Amino acid sequence: MANERKTEFMNGQRMRTAIVAGAAALLMLTAAGCKKKVNDLPPANTEAPSSVPAPTASISADPLAIDLGQSVVLNWRTTNATSVSIDGIGQVNVNGTTTVSPANSTNFHLVAKGDGGTTEANVRVTVRIPEAPTGPTGNDDGNMGSEAEFKANVKDLFFDYDSYELRPDAQSSVSSAARYLNAHPAVKVLVAGYCDDRGSAEYNITLGENRANSAKTALVNAGVSPNRVRVVSYGKERQFCTEESESCWQQNRRDQFSLDR
Repeated sequence: MANERKTEFMNGQRMRTAIVAGAAALLMLTAAGCKKKVNDLPPANTEAPSSVPAPTASISADPLAIDLGQSVVLNWRTTNATSVSIDGIGQVNVNGTTTVSPANSTNFHLVAKGDGGTTEANVRVTVRIPEAPTGPTGNDDGNMGSEAEFKANVKDLFFDYDSYELRPDAQSSVSSAARYLNAHPAVKVLVAGYCDDRGSAEYNITLGENRANSAKTALVNAGVSPNRVRVVSYGKERQFCTEESESCWQQNRRDQFSLDR
């Protein structure tokens, strides 16, 4: 009888242990099922899209300075452009050449557009317009003077780097030149603007023209008739000195005066 009770007790213990273990396992499965699902989708592509290159453009003119009625050949090159236009000409091929005959000094402005953006380029063509000749009147024949006198009284002007403003020494030279020219009304003068060899040809043509016009304006303000003064720009194309030094560059930054026959 005692053995039977002992056996029943042990069987009861085993059953309770199995129930507890089963309940624990069920709780673990339930907890696992409640966990937040992990997003196992592949990550989105975060690489930046490849950039589209911006267009490049250049335009040149040959020659850069002409007399009225002459022609100029424009040459332009672009890359990565789908549309190219030139002010005054219109839409053009992405690369090409054309001949133009501008009636006055003109800045040819090119705009190149593509998927990568917009790029611009410029070239300036200087047109020399001759003054209408005027015949001698009164005693003009006696007022021509000599070339030696002209050189002694009408001296070249010099400029600071990248400037077309008349310096104090140039103002003094202009005053002397104006006195001589006003005393010799038959004399006409050609003012040529020059630059040193630094910077682009296009930029220096414009700078040389501004320097020549500064001298002409000063002479006109001093009483010289504007139709007696003609201007031209040689930019950096004609150098007085070819050494790479400040003293040499200074010689090239000038307005040169000569008799305009």
